[in-house]
Amino acid sequence: MTIFTCHYTFDEADRIGAAIGEALRPGDVVALSGDLGAGKTTLARAMLKARGLAGEAPSPTFAIVQPYAPPEVDLPVAHVDLYRIEAEDELTELGLDDYRRDGALLIEWPDRLGSQGWPDMLMLTISGDGDARVLTASVPPAWETRWSL
Repeated sequence: MTIFTCHYTFDEADRIGAAIGEALRPGDVVALSGDLGAGKTTLARAMLKARGLAGEAPSPTFAIVQPYAPPEVDLPVAHVDLYRIEAEDELTELGLDDYRRDGALLIEWPDRLGSQGWPDMLMLTISGDGDARVLTASVPPAWETRWSL
């Protein structure tokens, strides 16, 4: 696993998210960590836009799982927000592994996965405030040759 860090402005989030979105393949999981307002949903929206989504993607905070499928996007993607998950056993009902069969997962608040995470997840942690952001990426081997900041 390779770890690297990049400093960016909030305005550059679309470019970074688009690069990640273009690299998505079936089976991928992108985990987005950071405080409230850090920019997790902004990066996820840019990833979805890179896959062809027109218009604004709603935050999945209340739905928990917001699926996107062709022709909306060129690769099935589920945007997941685990903020309201309180116990690991609630995850079973979401069927997240099913989404990985043919598509990709974008997961906000991945710490709520507990022991049910995947070792091949691309882990992105966003910190900072105002216009300044820091993205720390833990890049698994499957991602090392197809995406970098």
